[in-house]
Amino acid sequence: MNSRGLLFAFLILGAGIAAGVGLSSRTRAASDLPEVAAPEPQAAARPTVVGPGATPLVGGLPDFTSVASRTVPVVLNISSTQVISRPNSPFSNDPFFRHFFGDDGDLYGPQRDVERSLGSGVIVSADGYVLTNNHVVAGESGRISLRQLPAISVALADKREMRAQIVGVDPITDLALLKLDAKNLPTMPWGDSSKLKVAEWVLAIGNPFQLNQTVTLGIVSALGRTSLGISGYEDFIQTDAAINPGNSGGALVNARGELIGINTAIFSQSGGYQGIGFAIPSNLARRVVADFLKYGEVRRGSIGYVEFGPLTLRQATDLGATEGHGLYVGRMRRDSAAYDGGLRPGDVILTFNGTAATDSGALSRIVQDAPIGSTATVEILREGRRLELKIPILRASEP
Repeated sequence: MNSRGLLFAFLILGAGIAAGVGLSSRTRAASDLPEVAAPEPQAAARPTVVGPGATPLVGGLPDFTSVASRTVPVVLNISSTQVISRPNSPFSNDPFFRHFFGDDGDLYGPQRDVERSLGSGVIVSADGYVLTNNHVVAGESGRISLRQLPAISVALADKREMRAQIVGVDPITDLALLKLDAKNLPTMPWGDSSKLKVAEWVLAIGNPFQLNQTVTLGIVSALGRTSLGISGYEDFIQTDAAINPGNSGGALVNARGELIGINTAIFSQSGGYQGIGFAIPSNLARRVVADFLKYGEVRRGSIGYVEFGPLTLRQATDLGATEGHGLYVGRMRRDSAAYDGGLRPGDVILTFNGTAATDSGALSRIVQDAPIGSTATVEILREGRRLELKIPILRASEP
């Protein structure tokens, strides 16, 4: 081999050695890196609870299945049938005819019709007491005849049907208490409606359009709704949980499965669900039940017939109501407790027992809640002067 061939052989051998050293170096460097464990298979999602007594979460959403399974059997279907009498004379609305024959005169005899109403009810005791709306029992008139009580039947979740007896009805709160001859019925615990918060989850359970044991989900939209013209005592829970005809008297349930309201009315331009429903708070409903059981009626305070309404800007200026708040007294009866206590038309009620008078519905509720036999302290504004009146609280007569 000449010198040129020998040089070429040495170059090839050197290149091979260099490549081997480099490969060995890279392999050793890789082996020196810390080991990384292979990822374990992801565990299946499990329900989690976000706090004591809270609703379990599945996939980040609330799970109300266990609440529904406990509370749906507590809500039943109610059917009420009553015979009502209507004037049968074509002259019954004629003033000349009524002048001679009176309001009750009817030469043709009364026309008797059968009125039926459907709704829901909530079992509030294992021995058969059921709470519902007065209008479910009494129908559109809102009144029942003591001479001929409605025939009321109920259908339980277990398909049993039975008759119900009326314990008491209260058109002012639109509540009625019934009694079943049954034992060991399912119930749910009462909730404290004063602790409700706006946007809290709620379930509405009832029988809309005779579709038994229907559950809808929503939130509390607002609290303390008044001046709606639904009843004489208004302090409603507003909810967007779907409430439809037939839901009346059903249960409004919180996420803990507690009864926090009795579904009562809807705001609707079509007769169906519009996203605005109203329920009677459980604290009021519970107090009504207690009065029914103790007295057979609901007892409430009164200061007599007084009309009061919002204070207009012009009235506030004329009367010297510089704060711009208060309720203006319109008309009142001279034989009322309010008149005896010194209240007069044209006065502005500023506070009632220390509570500011800013809403007529709220003031009416405060008066009715005042203890019978007590004396209310009422601060008024009269001709620019502040006065303090002492007005006796009497027992309200039947409306």
